[in-house]
Amino acid sequence: MIIFLYGSNTYKSRQKLNELKDKFRREVDPGERSLSVIDGERATVDKINEGVKASSLFTRKTMVIVENIFSNKSQVILDGIHEYLKKQFTLAKKIKEAVVKEDAGNIIIFWDNTTGEKLGKNKLFLLLSKERFAQNFKPLSNTETAGWLKTEVEARGGKIKPQAVTYLVSLFGNDQRQLKNEVDKLVNYKRGQNRELLPGSGDVMIDIKEIEDLCRGQSDENIFALTDAISRKNKSLALKLFEQEIEAGVTETYLLHMIIRQFRILLQIKESLDQGNSSRKIISDLKLHPFVVQKGITQAGAFTLAALKSIFHHLVDIDRQIKTGQGDFKTNIDLLIAKI
Repeated sequence: MIIFLYGSNTYKSRQKLNELKDKFRREVDPGERSLSVIDGERATVDKINEGVKASSLFTRKTMVIVENIFSNKSQVILDGIHEYLKKQFTLAKKIKEAVVKEDAGNIIIFWDNTTGEKLGKNKLFLLLSKERFAQNFKPLSNTETAGWLKTEVEARGGKIKPQAVTYLVSLFGNDQRQLKNEVDKLVNYKRGQNRELLPGSGDVMIDIKEIEDLCRGQSDENIFALTDAISRKNKSLALKLFEQEIEAGVTETYLLHMIIRQFRILLQIKESLDQGNSSRKIISDLKLHPFVVQKGITQAGAFTLAALKSIFHHLVDIDRQIKTGQGDFKTNIDLLIAKI
């Protein structure tokens, strides 16, 4: 049997690969004497064939996993593997009862992170992608990611508000591996706040506040860099960072939300500093992470309280204009940065 798992959704394809490996270990070879993994970049026909023939006294089946075969730079090797597999398919047709059945014969799995878009004429890719057990793992849409995220939270005995789902997806996109890690962190944090909650109780509720406190997406870091450039009056860098966020596909709504949030934090920190409060007091009062407060103190020091209030109110006004269709987001932010 030859299986081809490919596509850019490596979280799901890796999950499927692990399921197949676990099944092989459980039902065929607990000792993994007949299971081998080959780096596709260094793969050869001989290495694959050695793995296929590596059956032991305890099992007549073998599983060979070849990872990222299309990272191999040798066309000669790829052509050789293509011919080798064609012979395997021919053999499978001749010995149906031993090879074609899902519960019999050796298994060769090709796992690859390629989407196949640039391999349209590659003979090996065409052969594998047309195989009966080929599966293309495509990225989830935002709607699919939101549904999957909700299911992941519920599987851990928690619940998550719709706006929190949207916020998490805006931070990490459809990166399921990262989202899974964030869900684990959020659920454990909420359960740790109330140790009386039992795993699976369903009483853990995740809201935007916890995500803002605990999760840091790449865009979040970039927003901090943007406000840092503004606080240092480095207008050229601020404009460059702003352009990069737009070009990266960050939505206007999210970008404006994050800029407003950051300047709200700076305004709160500045007001507290002017009242003579220490950083420890600010952390306690604002319920912010110490790192956020320390960085915020540095940024806020570059502004007067009046200047921060002016910027914040200007941002709120831009938000109102955007929501009512009265202004252009990019133009307004460009002008704001230029005036600071």
